[in-house]
Amino acid sequence: MQKHPLRDPWLLLLVGLVLAFKIFAESPARVEQMYSNGIYPPFSRALRAVLSPLPFSLGDLLYFAAGALIAWGLFRLFRSAWRRQLRSRLGWPLLVRGLKGGLIVYLVFQAFWGLNYSREGIARQLDLLPARADTARLEALAELLQARLCTWGDRVDSLRRLRLEHNDSLFAGTIASYRNTESRFPFLRYRNPCLKPSLYSGVGHLFGFTGYYNPFSGEAQVNTAVPVFLRPFVACHEVAHQLGYGKENEANFVGFLAARHSTDPEFRYSAYYEMYLYTLRELAAADPLKAVALRRTAHPQVRKDYRAYLAYLHAHRNRMEPLVSRVYDQYLKMNQQAHGIETYDEVVLWLLAYMRKYGEAAI
Repeated sequence: MQKHPLRDPWLLLLVGLVLAFKIFAESPARVEQMYSNGIYPPFSRALRAVLSPLPFSLGDLLYFAAGALIAWGLFRLFRSAWRRQLRSRLGWPLLVRGLKGGLIVYLVFQAFWGLNYSREGIARQLDLLPARADTARLEALAELLQARLCTWGDRVDSLRRLRLEHNDSLFAGTIASYRNTESRFPFLRYRNPCLKPSLYSGVGHLFGFTGYYNPFSGEAQVNTAVPVFLRPFVACHEVAHQLGYGKENEANFVGFLAARHSTDPEFRYSAYYEMYLYTLRELAAADPLKAVALRRTAHPQVRKDYRAYLAYLHAHRNRMEPLVSRVYDQYLKMNQQAHGIETYDEVVLWLLAYMRKYGEAAI
């Protein structure tokens, strides 16, 4: 006789722990104090210290193993269905095992990093209040970012840019950027760095990712197949996730702060280039004619890189990426980001709030 799942003590324990995490996450102030500025920093530093010596991404291998395990399970189910043995395999035991496995993964995810989605974050640390009313200054921000790109576009050197093709140079520049930022923002101190090229860079276009943070291993991965001028900002963005900024708009903003304080012209250019594109998209939604006029007067280097970026996107179009994007969109919505993938664009509100408080010179 099969035991009813409600009598399984381990299942009940896991459900209780999930509820406890949910209750704990209800208070952003509590998460900020006890987890994001308490338990998480030393734990994440220790995790990075252990895994940084590995010359490959353990997180990538974990994801591959998980995918292989799921594929094997589906194969067994289809084989049972083909042999008309499916009914004997299905039932409470399989359901309970699957449920317990899912709950364990969820709890590890929350304990290792996921609670950062519920923190107060950069808003509290910088006393910023992003507001939709700030979009009245959207054109001024776009013009300011274009002016910054004129300055740093002049300093782009095609030979020096080749250094970024080498991961050691790219990652060293990222670490140096955060080191420079730390003097202004001590809470962005980055210790025990653990940045790695993704093992999936060659097929990253199928999934539409430029980089990602693995919450189970603490490693930050960069897709080293994307255009070279994007990589400095991508690396800074992923380090922001390592430092506990879960939401994509905050990671974008922290990545901008880090790259903006770099002494490397390529990092500064990459930061302003990304913020310019985000701002121009927002401006195009409000005033398409102004956005077009502004884009036509952009620095030649910006126009050249934009054409290269469009060519990259065109060359890597595929049918899988939109599906993956929809799944990722739902993942973000489930984790305190109501606008899904559009959350990335909300970095513009952070830039506007930062400019309102600290002035144009801070941008």
